[in-house]
Amino acid sequence: MESQFGIAHVWAQGDFVTRGVAILLLLMSVASWVVIIVKALGLMKFKKYAKEAKDFWHSEDFGAGLNKLDANPSNPFRYLALEGREAIAHHRKTSAHLHDALDVSDWITRCLRNGIDEFTARLQSGLAILASVGSTAPFVGLFGTVWGIYHALIVIGTSGQASIDKVAGPIGEALIMTAFGLAVAIPAVLGYNAIVRGNKGVLGGLNSFAHDLHAFFVTGARMTVDTSSNGTDGKVLPIKKGA
Repeated sequence: MESQFGIAHVWAQGDFVTRGVAILLLLMSVASWVVIIVKALGLMKFKKYAKEAKDFWHSEDFGAGLNKLDANPSNPFRYLALEGREAIAHHRKTSAHLHDALDVSDWITRCLRNGIDEFTARLQSGLAILASVGSTAPFVGLFGTVWGIYHALIVIGTSGQASIDKVAGPIGEALIMTAFGLAVAIPAVLGYNAIVRGNKGVLGGLNSFAHDLHAFFVTGARMTVDTSSNGTDGKVLPIKKGA
């Protein structure tokens, strides 16, 4: 009797709705795991870039610091450094553009902020998939369960056999779809929360780096905190603006 029930039996005896729900849950699971793996590998890469950015300020000049940053186009720290350099070089040119009315501080802030916003959008790509899967997969599985129970009751009513052994098997098989929905949703929710937390850490480091870049391009020095006192006194670390 045990061989008559199970996942294989659900698939064999299910109609197109049951099979469609199962395939949909499978696709949702594959999509969520692909996003989780890709985003996790990306976060590892960005954390590596953040560590390299700390060595940037220990360079003799800007050019030497730039060489310490990975030249990968996806490196947001190198991208911000280049954007800041191009922004200040462009602002120094005499032209009749409207943005020339901005002072150098506002102009560099705008350029750096645009770079951070672009990177933030790239970091958040794919999270909508995890959020959608995490919120809808349980209900998709529940729909499969309801449909399976309805289908099982129709078969039982047609056969005229309502004993417990005839009811428990089909109803239990229908409940498998709910379990599938939860199995798909739980990793998606946990992955979403972990990725969002990791993104906040990367963006925090990037914003700090952008703040230092802004101070460097405007004043010629990086603003830092004097840890020898109570941690509230600011000081600057000079670095040459060599290209």
